[in-house]
Amino acid sequence: MTQYAIVTDLNRCVGCLACAVACKAVNDVPIGSFWNKVLRIGPNASIQGAQDADSYLYFLPVQCQHCADPECVKVCPTGASHKLEDGTVQIDKAKCIGCQFCAMSCPYNVRYLNEEEGVVEKCTLCSQIVGQGGLPQCVIQCGGRARFFGDLDQGIESFEAPAVGYDTDRTYDGLYAGNRVTLGELAQDFDASTDLHHLPNVGNDPNFAFILRNRDWKGDE
Repeated sequence: MTQYAIVTDLNRCVGCLACAVACKAVNDVPIGSFWNKVLRIGPNASIQGAQDADSYLYFLPVQCQHCADPECVKVCPTGASHKLEDGTVQIDKAKCIGCQFCAMSCPYNVRYLNEEEGVVEKCTLCSQIVGQGGLPQCVIQCGGRARFFGDLDQGIESFEAPAVGYDTDRTYDGLYAGNRVTLGELAQDFDASTDLHHLPNVGNDPNFAFILRNRDWKGDE
């Protein structure tokens, strides 16, 4: 079974918000609402092994985690919220009645009611792009190459981001369909037992993962 997800290397994220801005632009997200939010964690006191002398901070992008066992799907009275064969959680707007049960059940507060349309919206993992072989917009636009997209069943080392370099094809087709670099090729070494994290699991099994080295993970607070 396929399970699409995003892995974010938080040591590479610079908090530029390009992922959030690109998401809003491509998906026509209303003013004041977000499919992808970037939280600042810190400043925090240094821990052993940190490079900073006194304090540090990092940035944590938060969006729909496309959970393995999503609460939003369980509470939806019409079947509007559902999981696809690619593992993503989607909303059928034709079935959505705007009751917001799904938004209330989401532990990450990443759903909202589009008051103009009367339906709930959230991250779709850019299904309109991924379905054509491309990468999600937040992955494409990440200047720090901190975000990687792929299939968890293939292992996170295989997750991909756009390749960088002066000799890279920067055309539309090149960015969206080709010139990929994998997490295994680009990311610095990390220990999966101590450096790989998830947002709090309340029985929903979030699929997105975060790499954080030599820092105190606070994403479960």
